[in-house]
Amino acid sequence: MKWGRSESLNGTGLVTLKDPRSPAAEAYRVLSTNIQFSSLDQDVHTLLVTSVSPDEGKSIVLANLAITMAESGRQVIVVDADLREPSLHRIFELADNPGLTSMVLDEALDPPLQPTSVPDLVLLPSGSLPPNPAELLGSERFGRVISRIAAKGDIVLLDAAPVSAVTDATVLATRVDGVLLVVDSGRTRRDAARRAKDQLERVGARILGVALTNVRPERQQLSYFRRATGFGA
Repeated sequence: MKWGRSESLNGTGLVTLKDPRSPAAEAYRVLSTNIQFSSLDQDVHTLLVTSVSPDEGKSIVLANLAITMAESGRQVIVVDADLREPSLHRIFELADNPGLTSMVLDEALDPPLQPTSVPDLVLLPSGSLPPNPAELLGSERFGRVISRIAAKGDIVLLDAAPVSAVTDATVLATRVDGVLLVVDSGRTRRDAARRAKDQLERVGARILGVALTNVRPERQQLSYFRRATGFGA
């Protein structure tokens, strides 16, 4: 199955499209490869992307990672499951409704996927924001919806609210094959990152690694992906 595509994107932060030969774009390719190799023993068909705190760049990381995966030949579905402050529809310059919440409430069989300008990459936006996001994300209906979405592509990337802010990410972490934790290397305190990691692990989340944002130029040679056994300097 081949998906269509929309007009070209001008969204802020999509370095993998705007400057594909840059070190940052290469870092996303390394990140994609590392995730692929981390799943040799257990397939990663659904991947949750979250952060320790707000404003660490998780949605931009997810969008660039999705573009990189789609460009490698995979059919990628991006789901905006941040039902507090969704932003993927703005990044991809698409409508925010109908979306995920519409599908859950109506128990629709076919997700209202929107094509992006990138071949093989589609978006399921958030839809209307519910008054009780964590309850919706933990419902049996939502579990059935994720199964239907996963059947439509090679990999599903879900954006989630930050771990330290609300319980949404820990609820979602129990429903996916792996979790990528985004950490702002210049702002996030190590103890906060450890607490977020511990919180996810307490619910049995499979943390594949940590993606660092805002890496200083002199540290560009460090990997943007670290195995989640600890947090190095």
